[in-house]
Amino acid sequence: MDQSVKDREQREKSDFKPKKFIIWLFVVSSTIMFGGWTSYYIVFAASKGKGHGLVLPDVFMYSTLVLLCSSVALFLASRAFRNKQFQQQKVFLWLTLLLGVSFGYLQIEAWSSLYHSGAVLLNNNAAISIIYIVSGFHLLHIIAGLSIIAGALVGAYGHISEDRLQFRMEISSIFWHFIDILWIYLYVFLLLNS
Repeated sequence: MDQSVKDREQREKSDFKPKKFIIWLFVVSSTIMFGGWTSYYIVFAASKGKGHGLVLPDVFMYSTLVLLCSSVALFLASRAFRNKQFQQQKVFLWLTLLLGVSFGYLQIEAWSSLYHSGAVLLNNNAAISIIYIVSGFHLLHIIAGLSIIAGALVGAYGHISEDRLQFRMEISSIFWHFIDILWIYLYVFLLLNS
């Protein structure tokens, strides 16, 4: 009986490597995708001699701060897990989820602000459309990240092995910190190219 449990745990651990590779592959492909859009933006802006010509809504700055706080909360959740402080881990995972949802709400508010200023998705300035496209696809990444964090939170409340919970925390950290860094890049890029 003891040997079968050890065999199952060993198989479980060997399943983690390909899954982690898939997350890293997704990170790389997303980086290429967003890099392509920002490259297109630069080419368009250079050929037309103008950028998006907008003052970005302040809500983008607030959402950036919220996303940074969520990364800190997830870091603290990971540290609490490593220190076997499981109650703190749950609190910080909940905080990360709450801040992630807040980020999504703030992004929608930013789109509303853009729309009311006359900057709509379909217009004769592709640079404005790129703002909607990159922030929209980033929001899809946020939703995926929230799903992954929710999986870690469910695991923290469930009766799963510590190895599996550690894997969920690692995957959450990789993905969430990536989308945090990605948003900072996109926000600074849009600020510098107005």
